[in-house]
Amino acid sequence: MKEKWIVVLLGIIGAGSVNAEKLSLAEIKAPDNLENIHVVKIASDKNASDFVVFVKQQVPLHKHVSHSESLFVLEGTGTFRLGDKTLTIGAGDYVKIPEGTPHSLKVTSATPLKALSIQAPEFFGKDRASVN
Repeated sequence: MKEKWIVVLLGIIGAGSVNAEKLSLAEIKAPDNLENIHVVKIASDKNASDFVVFVKQQVPLHKHVSHSESLFVLEGTGTFRLGDKTLTIGAGDYVKIPEGTPHSLKVTSATPLKALSIQAPEFFGKDRASVN
């Protein structure tokens, strides 16, 4: 199961980007047939990659070996594991994930959780390690 979501996520990340200077995040919608995770790359350069991420069910526990990640929740709610802590997150919440920190998400809302995810430095989808 973990391998399946990683392959799907990596395929989506490589699908191109918007790279807009101004963009309405409210206009970016999850597909009607969303099964679990959908990622839209909105910008990327050598310093960081920006994504809008939709999660309907969960993101399994993983870490990024050489990237930090910043999440800003736009819609929905969830239970977020950050290292040894468990956080309740919802619209308006910000979470900083230092490199090497295990993290996961379980969505608790009826609607998918929608978040702005910023990975630094530039993220190509290959710096993801499973955590037991």
